[in-house]
Amino acid sequence: MDNGLPFLKMHGAGNDFVVLDARTDPIALTTAQSTLLADRRRGIGCDQIILIEPSASADAFMRILNADGSEAGACGNATRCVAALLAAETGARALTIETNAGHLAAIIKGPNLVEIDMGEPRLDWQDIPLLEAMDTLHLRLALGPVEDPAACSMGNPHATFFVDDFRHLALDTIGPRLESARIFPERANIGFARIEAKDRIRLRVWERGAGLTLACGSGACAALVNANRRGLADRRAEIEMDGGILTITWREDNHVLMEGPVALTCQGTLAPELLPA
Repeated sequence: MDNGLPFLKMHGAGNDFVVLDARTDPIALTTAQSTLLADRRRGIGCDQIILIEPSASADAFMRILNADGSEAGACGNATRCVAALLAAETGARALTIETNAGHLAAIIKGPNLVEIDMGEPRLDWQDIPLLEAMDTLHLRLALGPVEDPAACSMGNPHATFFVDDFRHLALDTIGPRLESARIFPERANIGFARIEAKDRIRLRVWERGAGLTLACGSGACAALVNANRRGLADRRAEIEMDGGILTITWREDNHVLMEGPVALTCQGTLAPELLPA
């Protein structure tokens, strides 16, 4: 890193990432380095840091570090970004990205438009995971004006609260408290969903380890799955978030597809002094 470290800044519907290529030279970031890179004043600024690493079974392995330095299992928006980068390199229209949550298939649908097969939602309490056995369609969890969420795992734990109005929800206050609720031994991503129609959902997500983000791909998948399980939505819907719209389809074969935009914001080189020794 004596000559600095090349980076790309990308986003998917506003969910933004610092992307580092570790396929040739390994990059091992400490928690302090990760939080500095993600800092929007002292570093580059992002919701997650993405390391593209070699894979023996896929086009690449994608490692996901949250803004607080913790590692995530899945990130749909980042997967689309990495797929777009690899497609630009190789010309491939179909790719496979390995993650800690499994192998994700990607299809390039058009200019800056990528679809990811996020796999099957896990609905058992042990797979989310929850602290103890309970009905994942109706969690015994409430805080202030929100209650009775549904939960599932999309490679990471999600709880979706269904609300009528966002205006009186102090998400910056209740988000972190719900994220770390005792019921979630590994913390959880917390979604707040307003059903606007059977095929349209307005969503905001407090992400585990990142806070309130403009978009959350796995959160959008979880919201559609949980809404459909409740009889509130069809198996395909547009999920509108602060940063844009994702189209989510829960196919009859139980796989969840996510289609949405990707964008390259900038690229450059991190100064060596930006990273602590």
